[in-house]
Amino acid sequence: MEFIGVLIPIFSIFAIGYIGTKFLKIDIKSISTVTLYLMSPFLAFRTFYENDLNTDYLYLGSFLLMLSMISILLAYLIGYFRKWDQSVKSGYILASVFMNNGNYGTPLVLLVFGEEGFHYAIILMVLQTLIMCTVGIYFAAKGGSQGRRVQISPLKDVIRVPIIYGAILGIMLNLFGIHLNDQMMTAIDMVSDATIPTIMIVLGMQLAQIKLSDVEVGRVSLAVSFRLILAPIIAYFLTLPLPLDEMIKDILIVMAAMPTAANTTMYALQFGSRPGYVSSVTLISTLLSIITLPILLFILV
Repeated sequence: MEFIGVLIPIFSIFAIGYIGTKFLKIDIKSISTVTLYLMSPFLAFRTFYENDLNTDYLYLGSFLLMLSMISILLAYLIGYFRKWDQSVKSGYILASVFMNNGNYGTPLVLLVFGEEGFHYAIILMVLQTLIMCTVGIYFAAKGGSQGRRVQISPLKDVIRVPIIYGAILGIMLNLFGIHLNDQMMTAIDMVSDATIPTIMIVLGMQLAQIKLSDVEVGRVSLAVSFRLILAPIIAYFLTLPLPLDEMIKDILIVMAAMPTAANTTMYALQFGSRPGYVSSVTLISTLLSIITLPILLFILV
């Protein structure tokens, strides 16, 4: 029951966006733009400003980078043999590579591994944020570039999104020990605390616009299988050579098995990189994780 308790707030917030869209005519793109360009930089700043940067980041960061690179390589191989265009490949990468180790994975690790495990979950969340706001936005922009009248380099889109600058500023103030006053941090906290729920509401709104007949069953199944089954297997082999405690290795594997991150729907929606497909994978992988995660935890713990 405690495990289900982790999921109730997540699906409740999805439901707010879903119900709101069914009854109100809301421009999802405008809310997505506000969240991506105005709110997310504050969350990225606070994430890097408040968390101690230490040597643990080297090993855990190397793990996440290797996992992302292998996952992206496999996605390109699948796309090549299936003759997918860039839009489909980018949508698949967004749906299968980036996991929800923040509002889902972090409380789950606290529940299973306690305060000691929670420390490493926070580090993984911080590092994953940095990867998603750079690599994730790059592929979202790349996937949506085919539909633009004026072609823009995906790298330029990454540079234009201020999340990375919020993260860099947070890192710099953290490293140099520069402290902000309570009044400024109150404002930052207010915006930061609202960011993740807003992203989840956007996902719920996007789901409300999907028709069951439009769901790409084959591609959705492929992405969900990768995210929930293949990713933790890859993670297991990546952890073998790492000089880390067994508990930390278990946490890395559990985090790799998380469902698709809600942020990816926002990126896909903002840049037109198959948002319907990405949001479908996010919802279905989250639902099926109720089955796959307890099985994985039983094996590991």
